[in-house]
Amino acid sequence: MSYYQPGILASPVPLVARHLFFTLEQPEALPAALDHLCQLVNGDATVVGFGESLVQVLSAPVDGLRAFPAISGVGVDVPSTQHALWCWLRGDDRGELLLRTRAVEAALAPALRLVQATDAFRYKTGHDLTGYEDGTENPKGDDALDAAFVSNAPAGMEGGSFAAIQHWVHDLDQFASFSPLEQDHVMGRRKSDNEEIEDAPESAHVKRTAQESFSPEAFMLRRSMPWSDGQQAGLLFLAFGHSFTAFEMQMRRMAGLEDGILDALFRFSRPITGGYYWCPPVSNGHLDLSALRLQQ
Repeated sequence: MSYYQPGILASPVPLVARHLFFTLEQPEALPAALDHLCQLVNGDATVVGFGESLVQVLSAPVDGLRAFPAISGVGVDVPSTQHALWCWLRGDDRGELLLRTRAVEAALAPALRLVQATDAFRYKTGHDLTGYEDGTENPKGDDALDAAFVSNAPAGMEGGSFAAIQHWVHDLDQFASFSPLEQDHVMGRRKSDNEEIEDAPESAHVKRTAQESFSPEAFMLRRSMPWSDGQQAGLLFLAFGHSFTAFEMQMRRMAGLEDGILDALFRFSRPITGGYYWCPPVSNGHLDLSALRLQQ
């Protein structure tokens, strides 16, 4: 029997998506708001995650959940912009996502207020706006389940997942100024065939984040998509894990904190947000909030 929110594992990423970020306004109204949310979503077309501040209000700590840590790396800053609740709306019609956003907002009011909404989209067959394939090294099958979901845990935690989310802003003009070879060396793959380049510089993104090169191995399930607000564009990074450990290990190495080598990705891109969220499991087709002492 599966306990995880099915939208987490669904592949490929949807044609369009919308990420909603909420701040807590009226804590006393939170139980009713979450009850309304559970009647509206089932973890498939809409994936839901809770931030540490929301969980603390309910006096029901979730083991492994914490706020996103700001990181100062080698000449770069990785910011924390933690929110109380996050929803990932998945679909194939922007109009439908807009109407679903309104329904989620109404369900959560007045306890929570929407403070940020980001539209994302699938480019080609799952590419970053640079033209390179994203998520090539994603684990598959049982390996994906092992990487993304909590197992051998009590009811209410079994099948839960921890999501790390960042908005990365690309300077696409800067990237376009690189020669094709330089672009390949930034990524560590050839754009032409998506093959890894063995003699790429140590700063190449693929080498900085090779999941099997960490101890313990740092596997996580990526569900990133391009985003744009008309003025800025980039990658909305989204990764799920059975803990935040794999993400933090990779992020610290990218920022040069492990060996002083900065990921070449920072030559044209910067993260402007960062948040951690716990995605509860599902039971009988509904979010299972028993770990928060809210039995649905």
